[in-house]
Amino acid sequence: MINRYFSRDDSERDVPMLNTSSLPDLIFTVLFFFMIVTHMREVTLKVYYEVPQGTEIQKLGHKASIVQIYVGRQTGSDEFRIQLNNQLSTIDDIKAFLAEERSRMSSEDQSRMTVSIKADRDVPMGMISDIKRALQQDYALRINYSATEKNNLSP
Repeated sequence: MINRYFSRDDSERDVPMLNTSSLPDLIFTVLFFFMIVTHMREVTLKVYYEVPQGTEIQKLGHKASIVQIYVGRQTGSDEFRIQLNNQLSTIDDIKAFLAEERSRMSSEDQSRMTVSIKADRDVPMGMISDIKRALQQDYALRINYSATEKNNLSP
């Protein structure tokens, strides 16, 4: 009787096959979800900028509410230019640019909108001040300056 409980008769123990008929549906559902949720926006840079270094660096949170303004040297020139999305612009174009960006955002993102200025380290401060003034006139009061973290390595 004891041998009956501990015997290893493989004919009585068949492992059932795993049903994978719903696996393709699950994979396509997850793929579809990520395609909907992912927000990819490519900007072709037409200005060259070298980001300054800073010590008090923080990462920005909600990416959908961030608007990028690039300021740097125009490719093939020494002149500093402003790039809004994929086109070179002037300070006068910032108001229309912000209105267009706000119309694309949800109401929650509009209240959290942050303008991130990615400027070259050699851009004249007068140009940055003009950009800030244009942003303030359009009530874009959350302004972020992009920088890389400064390494405090002693030689």
